[in-house]
Amino acid sequence: MANRIKVLIVDDSALIRTLLTRALSESDELEVVGAAEDPYIAGEMIKQFKPDVLTLDIEMPRMDGLTFLKNIMRLSPLPVVMVSALTKKGAAASLKSLEYGAIDFVAKPDADVKENLLAYSNLLIEKVIAASKVNVASFVSASSIAKSTQVDTTLKKISTSIEVITIGASTGGTEAIKAVVMDLPTNLPPIVMAQHIPPVFSTSFAKRLNESSAITVIEPTETMELKAGHAYLAPGDEHLLIYRSSGRLYLKIEQTETVNRHRPSVEVLFNSVKNACGNKSLAVILTGMGADGAQGLKNLKDEGVHTIAQDEASSVVWGMPGAAVKLGAATEILPLVRIATRLVSLVNEK
Repeated sequence: MANRIKVLIVDDSALIRTLLTRALSESDELEVVGAAEDPYIAGEMIKQFKPDVLTLDIEMPRMDGLTFLKNIMRLSPLPVVMVSALTKKGAAASLKSLEYGAIDFVAKPDADVKENLLAYSNLLIEKVIAASKVNVASFVSASSIAKSTQVDTTLKKISTSIEVITIGASTGGTEAIKAVVMDLPTNLPPIVMAQHIPPVFSTSFAKRLNESSAITVIEPTETMELKAGHAYLAPGDEHLLIYRSSGRLYLKIEQTETVNRHRPSVEVLFNSVKNACGNKSLAVILTGMGADGAQGLKNLKDEGVHTIAQDEASSVVWGMPGAAVKLGAATEILPLVRIATRLVSLVNEK
Protein backbone atom coordinates (compact mmCIF):
# COMPACT_ATOMS: atom_id res chain seq x y z
CA MET A 1 0.00 0.00 0.00
CA ALA A 2 1.44 3.37 -1.06
CA ASN A 3 2.04 6.24 1.36
CA ARG A 4 1.83 4.13 4.49
CA ILE A 5 2.79 5.76 7.80
CA LYS A 6 6.35 4.69 8.64
CA VAL A 7 6.87 3.72 12.28
CA LEU A 8 10.12 3.11 14.15
CA ILE A 9 9.96 1.16 17.41
CA VAL A 10 12.53 1.95 20.12
CA ASP A 11 12.66 -0.46 23.08
CA ASP A 12 15.43 -2.45 24.76
CA SER A 13 13.24 -5.56 25.17
CA ALA A 14 13.20 -7.96 22.21
CA LEU A 15 9.82 -9.29 23.38
CA ILE A 16 8.27 -5.82 23.49
CA ARG A 17 9.71 -4.96 20.07
CA THR A 18 8.12 -8.14 18.68
CA LEU A 19 4.74 -7.45 20.34
CA LEU A 20 4.64 -3.84 19.15
CA THR A 21 5.61 -4.87 15.63
CA ARG A 22 2.82 -7.47 15.55
CA ALA A 23 0.32 -5.00 16.97
CA LEU A 24 1.11 -2.23 14.50
CA SER A 25 1.21 -4.67 11.57
CA GLU A 26 -2.54 -5.23 12.03
CA SER A 27 -3.10 -1.93 10.19
CA ASP A 28 -2.73 -1.52 6.43
CA GLU A 29 -2.07 2.18 7.05
CA LEU A 30 1.15 1.53 8.98
CA GLU A 31 4.56 0.12 8.10
CA VAL A 32 7.09 -0.76 10.79
CA VAL A 33 10.35 0.26 9.13
CA GLY A 34 12.62 -0.75 12.00
CA ALA A 35 12.98 -1.72 15.66
CA ALA A 36 15.90 -0.31 17.64
CA GLU A 37 17.12 -1.65 20.97
CA ASP A 38 18.52 1.66 22.19
CA PRO A 39 18.49 5.40 21.30
CA TYR A 40 21.93 5.30 19.64
CA ILE A 41 20.78 2.69 17.13
CA ALA A 42 17.47 4.55 16.81
CA GLY A 43 19.32 7.75 15.89
CA GLU A 44 20.96 6.01 12.94
CA MET A 45 17.66 4.39 11.92
CA ILE A 46 15.91 7.77 11.97
CA LYS A 47 18.48 9.06 9.46
CA GLN A 48 18.15 5.93 7.32
CA PHE A 49 14.38 5.35 7.31
CA LYS A 50 12.99 8.85 8.04
CA PRO A 51 10.02 7.51 10.05
CA ASP A 52 6.78 9.45 10.42
CA VAL A 53 6.23 8.31 14.03
CA LEU A 54 8.37 6.86 16.83
CA THR A 55 7.20 4.60 19.63
CA LEU A 56 9.63 5.12 22.50
CA ASP A 57 10.33 3.23 25.71
CA ILE A 58 11.23 5.31 28.77
CA GLU A 59 13.63 3.06 30.70
CA MET A 60 16.52 1.94 28.51
CA PRO A 61 20.27 1.37 28.99
CA ARG A 62 22.92 3.80 27.69
CA MET A 63 20.34 6.61 27.27
CA ASP A 64 16.87 6.85 28.81
CA GLY A 65 13.82 7.67 26.71
CA LEU A 66 13.25 11.14 28.18
CA THR A 67 16.79 12.25 27.34
CA PHE A 68 16.44 10.86 23.81
CA LEU A 69 13.05 12.57 23.42
CA LYS A 70 14.53 15.96 24.38
CA ASN A 71 17.31 15.44 21.84
CA ILE A 72 14.81 14.53 19.11
CA MET A 73 12.64 17.58 19.77
CA ARG A 74 15.69 19.83 19.76
CA LEU A 75 17.40 18.45 16.66
CA SER A 76 14.70 17.02 14.37
CA PRO A 77 11.17 17.03 15.87
CA LEU A 78 8.85 14.18 14.91
CA PRO A 79 5.73 12.66 16.49
CA VAL A 80 6.50 10.35 19.41
CA VAL A 81 4.17 7.96 21.25
CA MET A 82 5.66 6.84 24.57
CA VAL A 83 5.33 3.22 25.66
CA SER A 84 5.22 3.27 29.45
CA ALA A 85 4.70 0.96 32.40
CA LEU A 86 1.45 1.51 34.32
CA THR A 87 3.24 2.39 37.56
CA LYS A 88 3.63 5.55 39.62
CA LYS A 89 7.18 5.93 38.37
CA GLY A 90 6.08 5.28 34.80
CA ALA A 91 3.21 7.74 35.13
CA ALA A 92 5.43 10.58 36.31
CA ALA A 93 7.89 9.94 33.49
CA SER A 94 5.11 9.72 30.89
CA LEU A 95 3.63 13.04 32.00
CA LYS A 96 7.11 14.57 31.84
CA SER A 97 7.46 13.22 28.30
CA LEU A 98 4.30 15.07 27.24
CA GLU A 99 5.87 18.24 28.61
CA TYR A 100 8.93 17.54 26.46
CA GLY A 101 6.85 17.17 23.30
CA ALA A 102 5.57 13.56 23.07
CA ILE A 103 2.11 13.38 21.54
CA ASP A 104 0.64 10.56 23.61
CA PHE A 105 1.48 7.46 25.62
CA VAL A 106 0.27 3.88 25.76
CA ALA A 107 0.76 1.17 28.35
CA LYS A 108 3.67 -1.20 27.82
CA PRO A 109 2.30 -4.57 26.66
CA ASP A 110 2.62 -7.46 29.11
CA ALA A 111 2.01 -11.20 29.07
CA ASP A 112 -1.77 -10.71 29.14
CA VAL A 113 -1.64 -8.58 26.00
CA LYS A 114 -0.66 -11.65 23.96
CA GLU A 115 -4.14 -13.01 24.72
CA ASN A 116 -5.80 -9.70 23.78
CA LEU A 117 -3.46 -8.50 21.07
CA LEU A 118 -6.25 -7.27 18.78
CA ALA A 119 -7.69 -4.89 21.40
CA TYR A 120 -4.21 -3.62 22.23
CA SER A 121 -3.41 -3.28 18.53
CA ASN A 122 -6.50 -1.15 17.91
CA LEU A 123 -5.58 1.28 20.69
CA LEU A 124 -1.93 1.53 19.67
CA ILE A 125 -2.80 1.93 15.98
CA GLU A 126 -5.29 4.68 16.79
CA LYS A 127 -2.70 6.61 18.79
CA VAL A 128 0.06 6.21 16.19
CA ILE A 129 -2.17 7.29 13.30
CA ALA A 130 -3.34 10.32 15.29
CA ALA A 131 0.27 11.19 16.13
CA SER A 132 1.24 11.02 12.46
CA LYS A 133 -1.19 13.86 11.69
CA VAL A 134 0.35 16.28 14.17
CA ASN A 135 2.65 19.00 12.84
CA VAL A 136 5.23 18.72 15.61
CA ALA A 137 7.65 21.22 14.06
CA SER A 138 5.12 24.04 14.38
CA PHE A 139 3.68 22.88 17.69
CA VAL A 140 4.46 25.24 20.57
CA SER A 141 4.71 23.59 23.99
CA ALA A 142 1.64 24.32 26.06
CA SER A 143 3.88 24.51 29.12
CA SER A 144 5.88 27.39 27.66
CA ILE A 145 2.62 29.10 26.75
CA ALA A 146 1.47 28.82 30.33
CA LYS A 147 4.70 30.18 31.76
CA SER A 148 4.58 33.23 29.50
CA THR A 149 0.97 34.24 30.05
CA GLN A 150 0.10 33.81 33.72
CA VAL A 151 -2.57 36.23 34.86
CA ASP A 152 -2.65 38.08 38.17
CA THR A 153 -3.82 35.62 40.84
CA THR A 154 -4.63 38.46 43.27
CA LEU A 155 -7.70 39.65 41.39
CA LYS A 156 -10.28 41.55 43.42
CA LYS A 157 -13.05 39.51 45.05
CA ILE A 158 -15.64 38.78 42.40
CA SER A 159 -19.38 38.21 42.67
CA THR A 160 -20.70 36.07 39.86
CA SER A 161 -23.68 33.99 38.80
CA ILE A 162 -21.34 31.32 37.45
CA GLU A 163 -21.42 28.29 39.75
CA VAL A 164 -18.94 26.00 38.03
CA ILE A 165 -16.41 25.88 35.19
CA THR A 166 -16.04 22.57 33.36
CA ILE A 167 -13.21 21.38 31.10
CA GLY A 168 -12.87 18.26 28.94
CA ALA A 169 -9.82 16.97 27.04
CA SER A 170 -8.07 13.92 25.62
CA THR A 171 -4.90 13.57 23.48
CA GLY A 172 -2.62 16.51 24.23
CA GLY A 173 -4.93 17.50 27.06
CA THR A 174 -2.56 17.09 29.99
CA GLU A 175 -0.39 19.97 28.78
CA ALA A 176 -3.40 21.97 27.55
CA ILE A 177 -5.23 21.66 30.88
CA LYS A 178 -2.03 22.56 32.71
CA ALA A 179 -1.63 25.67 30.53
CA VAL A 180 -5.16 26.80 31.40
CA VAL A 181 -5.17 25.91 35.11
CA MET A 182 -1.74 27.49 35.75
CA ASP A 183 -3.17 30.81 34.56
CA LEU A 184 -6.28 30.86 36.77
CA PRO A 185 -6.67 32.94 39.95
CA THR A 186 -7.73 31.41 43.23
CA ASN A 187 -11.07 33.19 43.58
CA LEU A 188 -12.87 31.60 40.62
CA PRO A 189 -15.86 29.24 41.02
CA PRO A 190 -15.00 25.52 41.32
CA ILE A 191 -13.63 23.78 38.24
CA VAL A 192 -14.47 20.20 37.25
CA MET A 193 -12.36 18.38 34.66
CA ALA A 194 -12.41 15.14 32.68
CA GLN A 195 -9.22 14.03 30.90
CA HIS A 196 -8.94 10.64 29.21
CA ILE A 197 -6.15 9.06 31.26
CA PRO A 198 -5.43 5.76 33.08
CA PRO A 199 -5.92 5.57 36.88
CA VAL A 200 -2.29 5.72 38.05
CA PHE A 201 -1.60 8.52 35.60
CA SER A 202 -4.55 10.64 36.77
CA THR A 203 -3.20 10.64 40.33
CA SER A 204 0.21 11.85 39.14
CA PHE A 205 -1.42 14.39 36.85
CA ALA A 206 -3.58 15.86 39.63
CA LYS A 207 -0.53 16.16 41.87
CA ARG A 208 1.44 17.84 39.09
CA LEU A 209 -1.39 20.32 38.43
CA ASN A 210 -1.68 21.12 42.12
CA GLU A 211 2.05 21.79 42.45
CA SER A 212 2.13 24.10 39.41
CA SER A 213 -1.07 26.08 40.06
CA ALA A 214 -2.31 28.72 42.47
CA ILE A 215 -5.62 26.89 42.83
CA THR A 216 -5.96 23.61 44.74
CA VAL A 217 -6.29 20.60 42.44
CA ILE A 218 -7.82 17.39 43.78
CA GLU A 219 -8.42 13.91 42.41
CA PRO A 220 -11.56 13.00 44.39
CA THR A 221 -12.01 9.52 45.79
CA GLU A 222 -15.46 10.07 47.29
CA THR A 223 -18.47 12.40 47.17
CA MET A 224 -17.61 15.94 48.23
CA GLU A 225 -18.96 19.47 48.12
CA LEU A 226 -17.47 21.75 45.46
CA LYS A 227 -15.45 24.72 46.76
CA ALA A 228 -14.36 27.93 45.08
CA GLY A 229 -10.65 28.09 44.29
CA HIS A 230 -10.55 24.31 43.81
CA ALA A 231 -10.31 22.17 40.68
CA TYR A 232 -11.42 18.53 40.63
CA LEU A 233 -9.94 16.02 38.15
CA ALA A 234 -11.93 12.89 37.30
CA PRO A 235 -10.03 9.78 38.43
CA GLY A 236 -8.84 7.49 35.67
CA ASP A 237 -11.42 4.79 34.85
CA GLU A 238 -14.24 6.60 36.73
CA HIS A 239 -16.87 9.07 35.59
CA LEU A 240 -17.14 12.37 37.47
CA LEU A 241 -20.58 13.95 37.80
CA ILE A 242 -21.90 16.93 39.73
CA TYR A 243 -25.31 17.29 41.33
CA ARG A 244 -27.24 19.71 43.56
CA SER A 245 -28.45 18.93 47.06
CA SER A 246 -30.08 21.46 49.42
CA GLY A 247 -28.92 24.25 47.13
CA ARG A 248 -25.26 23.19 47.19
CA LEU A 249 -23.17 21.57 44.48
CA TYR A 250 -21.47 18.23 45.05
CA LEU A 251 -19.46 15.81 42.92
CA LYS A 252 -19.61 12.06 42.84
CA ILE A 253 -17.61 9.42 41.00
CA GLU A 254 -19.08 6.35 39.35
CA GLN A 255 -17.61 3.32 37.61
CA THR A 256 -20.61 2.79 35.34
CA GLU A 257 -20.45 1.83 31.67
CA THR A 258 -18.05 3.62 29.35
CA VAL A 259 -19.53 6.42 27.23
CA ASN A 260 -18.05 7.14 23.79
CA ARG A 261 -15.58 4.36 24.69
CA HIS A 262 -14.26 6.40 27.62
CA ARG A 263 -14.36 6.42 31.41
CA PRO A 264 -14.08 9.17 32.51
CA SER A 265 -16.22 10.61 29.74
CA VAL A 266 -16.38 14.33 28.98
CA GLU A 267 -19.95 13.77 27.76
CA VAL A 268 -21.03 12.45 31.16
CA LEU A 269 -19.44 15.38 32.98
CA PHE A 270 -20.89 18.03 30.66
CA ASN A 271 -24.40 16.57 30.86
CA SER A 272 -24.27 16.45 34.66
CA VAL A 273 -23.23 20.12 34.72
CA LYS A 274 -26.19 21.00 32.47
CA ASN A 275 -28.60 19.13 34.75
CA ALA A 276 -27.19 20.63 37.96
CA CYS A 277 -26.48 24.21 36.93
CA GLY A 278 -28.41 25.02 33.78
CA ASN A 279 -26.88 28.13 32.26
CA LYS A 280 -24.89 29.05 35.38
CA SER A 281 -21.69 27.51 34.12
CA LEU A 282 -18.87 27.90 31.60
CA ALA A 283 -17.58 25.01 29.50
CA VAL A 284 -14.36 24.36 27.58
CA ILE A 285 -13.43 21.52 25.25
CA LEU A 286 -9.73 21.08 24.54
CA THR A 287 -7.51 19.02 22.24
CA GLY A 288 -8.31 15.33 21.87
CA MET A 289 -9.02 12.41 19.56
CA GLY A 290 -12.58 11.45 18.73
CA ALA A 291 -15.76 13.33 19.59
CA ASP A 292 -16.35 12.70 23.31
CA GLY A 293 -17.98 15.77 24.85
CA ALA A 294 -19.00 17.43 21.57
CA GLN A 295 -22.71 16.70 21.99
CA GLY A 296 -22.51 17.51 25.69
CA LEU A 297 -21.02 20.89 24.85
CA LYS A 298 -23.86 21.46 22.36
CA ASN A 299 -26.39 20.60 25.08
CA LEU A 300 -24.77 23.19 27.36
CA LYS A 301 -24.75 25.85 24.64
CA ASP A 302 -28.43 25.17 23.92
CA GLU A 303 -29.04 25.78 27.63
CA GLY A 304 -27.48 29.25 27.31
CA VAL A 305 -24.00 28.38 28.55
CA HIS A 306 -21.02 30.24 27.07
CA THR A 307 -18.89 27.48 25.55
CA ILE A 308 -15.29 27.56 24.28
CA ALA A 309 -13.53 25.19 21.88
CA GLN A 310 -9.76 25.20 21.47
CA ASP A 311 -8.77 26.20 17.94
CA GLU A 312 -7.16 23.83 15.46
CA ALA A 313 -3.81 25.60 15.26
CA SER A 314 -3.05 25.18 18.99
CA SER A 315 -4.59 21.69 19.38
CA VAL A 316 -2.39 18.61 19.30
CA VAL A 317 -5.38 16.77 17.77
CA TRP A 318 -8.43 18.76 16.67
CA GLY A 319 -10.81 15.84 17.07
CA MET A 320 -13.01 16.68 20.06
CA PRO A 321 -13.00 20.48 19.63
CA GLY A 322 -13.37 20.06 15.87
CA ALA A 323 -16.39 17.81 16.33
CA ALA A 324 -17.89 20.37 18.71
CA VAL A 325 -17.37 23.18 16.23
CA LYS A 326 -18.97 21.08 13.46
CA LEU A 327 -22.05 20.60 15.69
CA GLY A 328 -22.28 24.36 16.33
CA ALA A 329 -21.51 23.69 20.01
CA ALA A 330 -18.94 26.46 20.50
CA THR A 331 -19.89 30.02 21.39
CA GLU A 332 -16.33 30.91 20.45
CA ILE A 333 -13.17 29.21 19.21
CA LEU A 334 -9.94 30.34 20.89
CA PRO A 335 -6.22 29.51 20.84
CA LEU A 336 -5.00 27.84 24.02
CA VAL A 337 -3.06 30.93 25.05
CA ARG A 338 -6.29 32.97 25.39
CA ILE A 339 -8.60 30.53 27.18
CA ALA A 340 -7.63 31.21 30.81
CA THR A 341 -7.92 34.99 30.55
CA ARG A 342 -11.21 34.61 28.66
CA LEU A 343 -12.64 32.46 31.45
CA VAL A 344 -11.69 35.10 34.02
CA SER A 345 -13.34 37.86 31.97
CA LEU A 346 -16.50 35.78 31.45
CA VAL A 347 -16.80 35.13 35.19
CA ASN A 348 -16.47 38.88 35.83
CA GLU A 349 -19.07 39.66 33.16
CA LYS A 350 -21.57 37.30 34.74
